[in-house]
This record gives sequence, structure tokens and C-alpha cells, in this order.
Amino acid sequence: MALWSGRFEGGVDEFTQAFGASLDVDKNMYAQDIAGSRAHARMLAAQGVISDEDARVIDEGLCAVKERMDAGTFVFDVNDEDIHMAVEAALTADIGTAGARLHTGRSRNDQVATDLRLHAKALLEELMEGNIALCHALLSAAQEHFGVVMPGYTHLQHAQPVLFSHHMLAYFWMFGRDFERLAAAHKAADASPLGSAALAGTTYPLDRFMTASDLGFSQVIPNSLDAVSDRDYLLDLEYACSVSMMHLSRLCEEIILWSSSEFGFITLSDAFSTGSSIMPQKKNPDFAELTRGKTGRVVGDLVALLVTMKSLPLAYNKDLQECKEGAIDAAKTLMDCMTCMEGMIGGMQLHESAMRAAANEGFMAATDVADYLAKKGMPFREAHAVVGQLVLLCERKGCGLEDLSLSDLQSASSLFGEDVAGAFDIDAIVRARTTYGGTGHEAVRVQIDEAAGALAAHEAQMHH
Repeated sequence: MALWSGRFEGGVDEFTQAFGASLDVDKNMYAQDIAGSRAHARMLAAQGVISDEDARVIDEGLCAVKERMDAGTFVFDVNDEDIHMAVEAALTADIGTAGARLHTGRSRNDQVATDLRLHAKALLEELMEGNIALCHALLSAAQEHFGVVMPGYTHLQHAQPVLFSHHMLAYFWMFGRDFERLAAAHKAADASPLGSAALAGTTYPLDRFMTASDLGFSQVIPNSLDAVSDRDYLLDLEYACSVSMMHLSRLCEEIILWSSSEFGFITLSDAFSTGSSIMPQKKNPDFAELTRGKTGRVVGDLVALLVTMKSLPLAYNKDLQECKEGAIDAAKTLMDCMTCMEGMIGGMQLHESAMRAAANEGFMAATDVADYLAKKGMPFREAHAVVGQLVLLCERKGCGLEDLSLSDLQSASSLFGEDVAGAFDIDAIVRARTTYGGTGHEAVRVQIDEAAGALAAHEAQMHH
């Protein structure tokens, strides 16, 4: 029997009852629902709305229900529409009329909003911890493989040589920004709607600031209509998850390429690879591919909620029931994928010789040869054209720039001298990028120190 069945003459059809239920998703929030109810009961007693004895019995009863749910022995009733009804029905069955007084001055609208915000905060705290663990793995890889040279790409074409550490740190900073987005979503969720009732507040003398403090919220939402109808914090959560998944997908794409026989830069550990059912030689980067694939799922969660919210008048509408599952799914998916990536980065084997060989291919010294001429006084645009002609010469001869004789070079420009050899040295080319944020060894050492400092700051923020 539905709570509102007295309003209708006919029986409530089983299908519509099941269609309108949200219990399967709500079960994720039972701890938050019980915490909110305990805080509400304590406040009702403090305000003299219910007796201290009722509050004590309610609190003990709620703790007993939570123990059964924690243990997995709680039996849900077929008529339980959502977690709030399941808890309240069990409580009233256990303790009698005192349980029925729990809902005084409260609606399911402010109750579900409270549960959702508490759950979002918990999910985001877990994601922030997962982000920190992943950033540790990236920073460790940058430190452990310092000095390894690899090709840097634009358009997936060889561009200029870079340190592998520099490449890993580029992702470190991406995920560092993701931490800030997750923290901003956490801040958005950290406001209490409890006490707003259905939409307009209540005639009971509730102390909303007491329940907010009790539940660990840093502030109280100042408008009761907004409090029950706002889901922006879930959009923030799903956006933060979507951007982080996009970053993971980019890194997965590179891992997939690097582990191919064409690149041969890395070998993934067996724990993060699978074999083929038919081809004995195969070692497939399935978990990188799965992460790349799951990115679409998380972006879908974000789009679904944006579309659900776009035409809702104030205040609560049943459409909002659809906001829970996507947020929980996005958070779980991102957490799983970050855990996978942490393992892939930590366990992958680098093939330094293959990276170095690739860094010597594709005329990657071309920019430095042009810079050599520019430093001798030739305008850079003219130097660019001279080196372009030399590249054409190499393609005709089937050789690299470093294979050209001094007379070949001098036929293109008299400014070339014996000292041009330094412009072809891959290590020297990398080392020369000394600007802040560059790939030179000294610049990357500075960057590693800054990354360690940024990571420590994020860890301190978590513990604060």
C-alpha cells in the first residue's frame, strides 16, 4: 500500500508501483538516510517538538536498523518505494508510535536532497583520494625514469624529442586540475537542505543550523525552494568525472599505441593485459581499452542529467528521481578506471632503447638546426626554409639530417660549421630546453619539485 493511496479510489497497479520505485538505487544511500534521520530526531527533541524519550527510542531504533543493513540481513518489503520508506516502516514496526513521529516537520523532498548531498560528498572524497593515488603513480614514474628520451608528437607525427618524465608530468597536471574540479563539486554539495520540508519550510520551530552542523555541512541552503530542487552539485560531480575520464582516455590511447609492436615503447604487466582466444602471441591492452570505452558512459551520465534538469519548474518533480543513478555510476566508473590506470602506470616496463631510436627518426633535430642558423644571424623564417630544403635532400638520399656531410650542409648555407654537430645530438637538444615548463633536464627537475609540492597540498586539503 503506497503512502499516498488514500487519495485514490482505485487500487495502485503493481506495474506503476514498481515503475515509480527507486529502492534499488536508494539502497546505496541507507547510511546517509539514517544519519539524516538521527540528526533530525535529536533536533526535534532539542526544540521540544518531540520528547527526549521519543528521541532516545528513535535513535536506538535507527541504529538497530543500520546494523541490520550493514550486516546485509535487513529484509526489504515488496511495497517499499524508496530507502526512506523502508527505514521508516522498519523503525515504526520495531518501536511503535515514536517511529511515526520521526517525520514531523520533514518531507521526503528535503530528506532525499539531504541523503543525496551526503552521498555525493562521500563519493567525491573517495574520488579525491583515488586521484591523489593516481597522481603519485605518475610522479613516481617521472622520477624513476628521469633522463629517458622519447619522441614528442604533434598530429601524431614526430615533432621534437622530450623526456618521458615530461610526458608523464603533463598528465600529472591534468589530473591535478581534475582534483580541483572534484573539490569544487564537494564544496557545492556541502550545504544542508534539511528543514526545508516539501518546498516552503514548516510551521514547526526547526533549527536547521543544528542539523547542518550535526551532519557535517559547512552551511545551510538559504532558500527552501532551491534546497529541494537543486541538483547542480551532481552536475558538478558528473562534469568533474567526465573531464577526468577524458584525461584517462587520452592516456589510455597513448598506452595502447606505445604497447603496439609498431611503437614498442612499453610492455604492460600481465595483470593489466589479456591474451587472445585464438592467437597465442597476443597480449592485449584490454584494460586501457575498457577505460577508453567507459568514457562514453560517464559523459552519457552528465548529458542525461543536463537533459533531465533542463525544463523542470520549481520545486520538486518526480523527474529528479532520475538524478541518482547516473551520479553513482559516474563516480564508480571513474574510481575503477583511476585504480586501473594507477596499476598500469606502476607496472609497465619501459623500452628505453626503442624510445631513443624513435627519437632519432623523423628529422626531430630540424628545429634545432634552424635555431643554429638563427643564432648565427639568419632570420628564423629563412632558416626554416633552408632546413626544409635539407629535409628534402635527406628524403632523396634516404638518410637523416645527422647523416649529411658538412659540404652538403654548407651547400645550403655557408653559416654551417663543425659546431653544428651539437644541433643533431638528441640529448643536447632535450637538455637545451631550459625555459620554465620546458623538457630540459633542469627544467623538469624544477617541475618534479613543484608537482611534489602540489600533491602534498592536495593531500593536506583532504586531511583538513
